Amino acid sequence: MTPSAIVKYLDQYVVGQDDAKKILAVAVYSHYKKIARAKSGGESVENAKSNILLVGSTGTGKTLLCETLARALKLPFVTADATSLAQTEFVNEEIDAILQRLIEKAEGDVARAQCGIVFIDEVDKLKAISGQARGASGESVQHALLKIMEGSPVRLKHGQYIDTTNILFICGGAFVGLNSIQAKTQAFGFISATGGDDQHILDRLNARVKPTDLFEFGLIPEFAGRLPIIASFQDLNKEMLVRIMTVPRNAIYRQFQEILQGEGVELTIAPLVFEQIAELAIEYKVGARSLRGIFEEMLTPVLYVVPDDKRIAKVEIASLFEQPRFADAQGNPLS
Repeated sequence: MTPSAIVKYLDQYVVGQDDAKKILAVAVYSHYKKIARAKSGGESVENAKSNILLVGSTGTGKTLLCETLARALKLPFVTADATSLAQTEFVNEEIDAILQRLIEKAEGDVARAQCGIVFIDEVDKLKAISGQARGASGESVQHALLKIMEGSPVRLKHGQYIDTTNILFICGGAFVGLNSIQAKTQAFGFISATGGDDQHILDRLNARVKPTDLFEFGLIPEFAGRLPIIASFQDLNKEMLVRIMTVPRNAIYRQFQEILQGEGVELTIAPLVFEQIAELAIEYKVGARSLRGIFEEMLTPVLYVVPDDKRIAKVEIASLFEQPRFADAQGNPLS
């Protein structure tokens, strides 16, 4: 798939984050193109692997984007939590377990697993803290991940080997406080010296997360260096949250419409309701993650009543703060 085809597929399931989608699509396309060239013997220049770092608040779609990407490319895909790695003394065993899961996702096909994707979330929690013993810190986990991210044969527990050279590693994190670090470094940013300079390009370069920002945040230089491609995710506003509930092919509204359709019931939710849910989600400060919980709570009374009352043919919700309205096939209200 070309980068534009990848983005087109992602657009069906993930709302917004257009810049992040393009960066991810180009990086993934280049990565697998390089693998194909190497296998065909047509690669005259050795290209280093470009793993990816996704920076964005909780619930902005980092994991969803990676899952959707792997589905589009039909690749084995696993997620891991960096926080879990930091909480165990047996980091290398946990890393082996991640690679073992990748083989399982490839249905035992090691060659296919060796071209899969590993997403490691919450890497910002691995920040090195001065004065903290390295063995008890996230810094030790950063060092443990370096080898597999760069690419090497790894011997797993059952004697099986997997080469991580062509596995694409995508790391993600909220990186709370990175903005203030960037604000300081941007003061010494790029300067437009001539009238011919493109201000949009200069602004984009200046806004980019720089390796030095990551060093100051707490990532060791070797680890940050294994993540040369950085995509930033924007915080979700009310309009984007409303679109997340209604637009994607697997939008939560469509899911519940289909569930009720199976009961022979038509579900209609007024636009105001989606805005009210979005406003609540913004207050909860966890992005899109709270949408399903609010939505399911709203529909629980409906899903409780509908299977037992065969008269119900239509359900209308006009406000999050009002009771659902039930009607028969002719539109007559039911008590």
